[in-house]
Amino acid sequence: MALHDIDATETRSRQRHPVRTTLLVFGALVVVAALVAGGYIFSLAQSFNQNSQTIETAFPAEDSRPTVAPEAEGAVNILLLGSDSRATPEELGDVDAAEPSDSRSDTMMLMHIPADRQDIQVMSIMRDTWTDIPGHGEAKINAAMALGGVPLVVETVEGLFDTRVDHVASIDFEGFKGLTEALGGVEVNNPVAFQSRGSQGENFDQGPITLEGDSALKFVRERYAFSDGDYQRVKNQQLFVKAVISKVLTAGTLTDPQKVYQVVNQVSPYVAVDSTLDASSVGSLALSLRSVRGSDMEFFTLPNLGTGTSADGQSIVVKDDAAIAQVAEALQSDTLGDYLSSNAETGS
Repeated sequence: MALHDIDATETRSRQRHPVRTTLLVFGALVVVAALVAGGYIFSLAQSFNQNSQTIETAFPAEDSRPTVAPEAEGAVNILLLGSDSRATPEELGDVDAAEPSDSRSDTMMLMHIPADRQDIQVMSIMRDTWTDIPGHGEAKINAAMALGGVPLVVETVEGLFDTRVDHVASIDFEGFKGLTEALGGVEVNNPVAFQSRGSQGENFDQGPITLEGDSALKFVRERYAFSDGDYQRVKNQQLFVKAVISKVLTAGTLTDPQKVYQVVNQVSPYVAVDSTLDASSVGSLALSLRSVRGSDMEFFTLPNLGTGTSADGQSIVVKDDAAIAQVAEALQSDTLGDYLSSNAETGS
């Protein structure tokens, strides 16, 4: 759809990888495919070669990583991280920090692109999921960022599913404001009416609503207004990402170069990706996804056993080891779509 309480700093070391910017603007590579089909990549490259950011150290040591099963050859897994505040690419990749930071990954999604490129599955992982953090013992999964940066987050996720993460992308939620303004707003079918907290709180009615600017940011951030807290926030974030993708894939957007320019220009300063997403690899993947549309994406939340309390008194989300084993098997065999079809209640 990916970092809690990160100290805001000035963005440093912006790299010239314009195609990567288009990738995270929409939270999904399917949008890059649409832009390639629309013929806008060249102009975007000329306009935004100063804006994209690179996480130079995004992966753990190779000897600690799982291998790709033969059945999953050609499939691609992208770890999407969402943040309420900006960190530099250097901080995101700081696996050797002398002291733990305050960084947390507020939102975590694993995007699975099957080898046949006919659809895409996106799995949200609850940020309070209690799991093993390599080298640190059990903790909430979002603590991995504070303990070792993106490399430790990747190692934790790979260990959870015994599945290799191919790429990593991070986006600061602040970018959502400009994104929705450039699109002229996006519509979601809000399942639960709520009032966002804070001095600038806003009322969100149940049913179809249009999100734009600050309203979009409040919608994806809010969790305290819900009795189930982060569970509903994750669902709202999934609704938002899918709505953005659907809006981008309309003819009204793709045939309007100025609108595409505005979208990328607004969001590009807020995204960072791993260094392996070069123009060649992204362009190849984009072309392979040219037939995928918003309706071909399925979002779901990793099943769990509900909330509980850790030995040290923390409120946590308890893992469902049986469900995790099934998801891991589906990822390893590139059959995640079949898994969701067989467990319809899991999807959103």
